[in-house]
Amino acid sequence: MAMKTPHSVVTGGAGFLGSHLCDRLLREGHRVTAIDNLITGDTRNIAHLMGSPEFVFVKHDVTNYIFIDGPVDYILHFASPASPIDYLKLPIQTLKVGSLGTHKALGLAKEKHARFLLASTSEVYGDPLIHPQPESYWGNVNPVGSRGVYDEAKRFAEAMTMAYHRYHRVDTRIVRIFNTYGPRMRINDGRAIPAFISQALRGEDITVFGAGSQTRSVCYVDDLIEGIYRLLMSDEVMPTNVGNPEEISMLDLAKEIIALTGSKSQIVFTDLPEDDPKVRKPDTTKAEQVLNWKAAVNRREGLIKTIEYIERHLNRLRN
Repeated sequence: MAMKTPHSVVTGGAGFLGSHLCDRLLREGHRVTAIDNLITGDTRNIAHLMGSPEFVFVKHDVTNYIFIDGPVDYILHFASPASPIDYLKLPIQTLKVGSLGTHKALGLAKEKHARFLLASTSEVYGDPLIHPQPESYWGNVNPVGSRGVYDEAKRFAEAMTMAYHRYHRVDTRIVRIFNTYGPRMRINDGRAIPAFISQALRGEDITVFGAGSQTRSVCYVDDLIEGIYRLLMSDEVMPTNVGNPEEISMLDLAKEIIALTGSKSQIVFTDLPEDDPKVRKPDTTKAEQVLNWKAAVNRREGLIKTIEYIERHLNRLRN
């Protein structure tokens, strides 16, 4: 008997991570429906998929009722503004997609008896008092600060996901995503790597917040998607960190990007944003043990691929 083709729905499917996830699911033999309202997503991220008979794009705001015809096997909820510049500009939409959007996506999973995976974030740990951050850490979040719209939306989304799991017996997964970079990032989304690279390529001053001593652990997108796919196919219900535990200060990252681009850019310092985490590093013990996953792409290799992508993008803008 022929195997049934699994059908996966990806909310936020035209975004940075969502589009890479659509690629991976299609490669794994899934039929994919991508849903996005395009407030931060971009159809250019999925343009290469548009001719595929196994891929459908639906422009829709998932805070409204989601209708999908026929059976659905997997729902991956990635819809949300995800960079500080976006969620500070779109605070209400960020809160709505984390709350109402998660509720609607879980409702669809319940109706279709589908497995549901929530894209959560390391931001649930806030400005952490424990380092590195294990999944057991409850976090240090300012609920009324400007970043709270994203942090609390994701914390609520996790609580809602677990409520549907416990009360409605929905088969759920939660991934806590740490800083990720790679092709298809928007160069003006305010995150350090696309900002530093685009400034370096243009020969502009590179803007580092504070003294640049704050650290991040940056994971190349292919590694992240591998971890997410393994989690989706696992039996692990509780939140799981996926990220690269190799930590670097923002100042050192800026210097590394200047060296890799051969830029003449100078580093300048500006005020640290409110509630900006001083450290961020995943404890990935669980992912290593449960998913047999660990980040494999070294930072230099990942940065070179990202620089090449952003350089092509900037050239398109010039022409």
